Amino acid sequence: MDLKLPYKATTGFDALYGLELLSADADTVRGVVPVRDELKQPAGLVHGGVYAAIAESVASLGTVFQVAPDGKVAMGLANQTSFLRPITTGTIHAEAHVLHRGRTTWVWDVRISDDQGRLCAITRMTVAVRDGERG
Repeated sequence: MDLKLPYKATTGFDALYGLELLSADADTVRGVVPVRDELKQPAGLVHGGVYAAIAESVASLGTVFQVAPDGKVAMGLANQTSFLRPITTGTIHAEAHVLHRGRTTWVWDVRISDDQGRLCAITRMTVAVRDGERG
């Protein structure tokens, strides 16, 4: 999979919440999402599902970038997100680091922070790697 970075999602769920990938290499993927009212829960905080979606996307895309040349596909298998502090304005920053590259699963550590660099959520993301193309 060959994407020119930075890359702003234009289709699917990633486009709906506004994911933009800033960088990706063999070990790390970085992305951002601007905070908008549509991403907030009734108390005015970014909804926890947004953090989980960002983490799943950066880890899954980080995996697929590396396995696609071998005819493999990658998709989220498990997502465990802990919320540490709220984000209400600005930009959501995500940085994913690969911890394990297996034949059928990869594991990532994803850290979500605010514009001040404060840690707001952490995710342990497991990504399934399978043969063939999927829609």
